[in-house]
Amino acid sequence: MIKINENYLQLQTSYLFSTIAKRVQAFQQLHPEKEIIRLGIGDVTQPLPTACLNAFHQAVDELGTASSFRGYGPEQGYGFLREAIAIHDFQARGADISPDEIFVSDGAKCDTGNIQELFSNDTRLAIPDPVYPVYVDTNVMAGRAGALKGDRYDRITYLPCTIENGYLPEIPTTSADLIYLCSPNNPTGATLNREQLTAWVEYARKNRSLILFDAAYEAFIRDPDLPHSIYEIPGANEVAIEFRSFSKTAGFTGVRCAYTVVPKACFGYTETGEKVSLHALWNRRHTTKFNGVSYPVQRAAEAVFSPQGQSEIRALTDGYLENAAHIRSVIQQIGFSCVGGDNSPYIWVNTGRDAWDFFDLLLERAGVVCTPGAGFGSCGQGHIRISAFNSHENVVLAMQRIAKALG
Repeated sequence: MIKINENYLQLQTSYLFSTIAKRVQAFQQLHPEKEIIRLGIGDVTQPLPTACLNAFHQAVDELGTASSFRGYGPEQGYGFLREAIAIHDFQARGADISPDEIFVSDGAKCDTGNIQELFSNDTRLAIPDPVYPVYVDTNVMAGRAGALKGDRYDRITYLPCTIENGYLPEIPTTSADLIYLCSPNNPTGATLNREQLTAWVEYARKNRSLILFDAAYEAFIRDPDLPHSIYEIPGANEVAIEFRSFSKTAGFTGVRCAYTVVPKACFGYTETGEKVSLHALWNRRHTTKFNGVSYPVQRAAEAVFSPQGQSEIRALTDGYLENAAHIRSVIQQIGFSCVGGDNSPYIWVNTGRDAWDFFDLLLERAGVVCTPGAGFGSCGQGHIRISAFNSHENVVLAMQRIAKALG
């Protein structure tokens, strides 16, 4: 008799975005004549930057001849990409991160889910609410989250993100071992400033905690006073692992390329208190379970850091931020309060109504798909997330429909 991992039975019935897809599909089957505009899932809609596309083509051509063919690459990523990342994303901002502390992967979603394999099952978790579902679900799968009591797990310290605290997590009064932070936040769009991030680093240093810092949306930060990386904070390289992605930055959601930074100064501890290098553990896990991102994809990612690539991804993210600003403006004109949309492609709307009911209302009356906030946690109830990832024309039309439906 094959026995299952019964921790999976503790999961909520289905992943949030698959539930949304099923609801939308059912609606379209009943109303095939209605044109749906999707502002729900955070999937990009604009084509790859030309610099990336050209590099992609050239790298594919290299695989067509024996003299330039490449097979398995280094599991951690090619040196040319790791060096470009270290210089541009960290050293240029005063963060002392070296290329060999960077691990290239096929997605930040995978890395944020897989990283928890390094930690014991009695690790105490602190996770914001609302939050990207992968943080919670992967710990549930591992048996670390405890039992589901109502809509929360009893071994997680939840960090409420509400209108009262600007939708930003506050430092808990109890100690936590593993802390998840996301800035700019998904789903709220709220962003931690330097002072707030410094307080988190000091907490982690004091408690020998580890911060898992998801910076997948840092390319949308326009406020020069906001940090793009946790490593801009002194001492963070001793207590933080950072996740980045090319998905939203350069439209790589279908191409798949991301990276995780595990500094060599970052340590975990055995049960007896002995220090163990997290860099070494992640390298061991990475080389055992992953064969690396393909050569053409890494060449395309490298092109992001060329002058042409930088110009093109700036234009790409500026376009999505223009959409976000329009969404935010219309939402406020209608009379709803919201956050996000300035340094983030997401707008978090306080509807004052049941989140799934409001989702259905926008779908049925306006033909617009959003994401119900309740799917991100209990503090998301009464809210929806609207994504700016669509063409400007579709965003303008969607907001006209929403204004009419709610007017």
